[in-house]
Amino acid sequence: MSTSLEFLVDLLDLEPIEVNIFRGTQPNEERQRVFGGQVAGQALMAAGRTVEHGRVHSLHSYFLRPGDPTVPILYEVDRIRDGRSFTTRRVVAVQHGRAIFNLEASFHDHDDGPEHQFPMPEVPAPQALAPLAERLEPWKDELADWFARPHPIDQRHIGELPWHSRGAGEPSHRLWIRAEGKLPDDPLLHACVATYASDMSLIDTILAPHEVRWGDEGFMSASLDHCMWFHRPFRADEWLLYDTDSPVAIAGRGLARGFLFDQSGRLCVSMVQEGLTRTLRPKVEGAG
Repeated sequence: MSTSLEFLVDLLDLEPIEVNIFRGTQPNEERQRVFGGQVAGQALMAAGRTVEHGRVHSLHSYFLRPGDPTVPILYEVDRIRDGRSFTTRRVVAVQHGRAIFNLEASFHDHDDGPEHQFPMPEVPAPQALAPLAERLEPWKDELADWFARPHPIDQRHIGELPWHSRGAGEPSHRLWIRAEGKLPDDPLLHACVATYASDMSLIDTILAPHEVRWGDEGFMSASLDHCMWFHRPFRADEWLLYDTDSPVAIAGRGLARGFLFDQSGRLCVSMVQEGLTRTLRPKVEGAG
């Protein structure tokens, strides 16, 4: 396991502090707010730690407030239902006495039934593509903070990087992702790592055909909600094709979809996210 992946595994290894209450640590990084994939992955881990049987098959979550990256996050688990084949949990992430994130997750024991799926798109193999750090090397001085952070997810983007084409890209993007090293054989951990990684590209896909980008003056973007469906077992430390598109952006919000295929072409995870894409109104001098 690489040092960067060990960092992520430790981040997801929550501390139980009371029945149904867990504490998540924060990375030692300079951030304005907590990364959405981190709080989602930790919340799913908190839910899964209270489930006796079944694997996660879906999660539905809302980002309520920006997380404070300087203090731990408490995760309060509500055991909604323990059924024979389905188990449901609600998790509230709390900082400074207020909810910052809400998640509901359902766990299911395997059943038999009819099967079908969309085919995986034809794309270059991940081994034929350059790692993200190599592609960003020309901007190393400008992106010094990014290079200083650990990157537990190996990303191999297909085609142009989505944030480099202002107003010229299509609202779709594909990349290969995998954990940077070998993970233990724990299905919950693999689901949490995929949840962490899933928040990395969806808003970039929404913004691809527009002139605005993260950090632009007069523009605000953030994840609003995030839903995932886990269809079949997979390994997050093996290559997964992340196929994303954005059907619509309107009224200061954009919608993006994502699909994770393994290298054999099996559709393993589907997801949908709505993101804030707000253009701020200029302040009028003298206005009260």
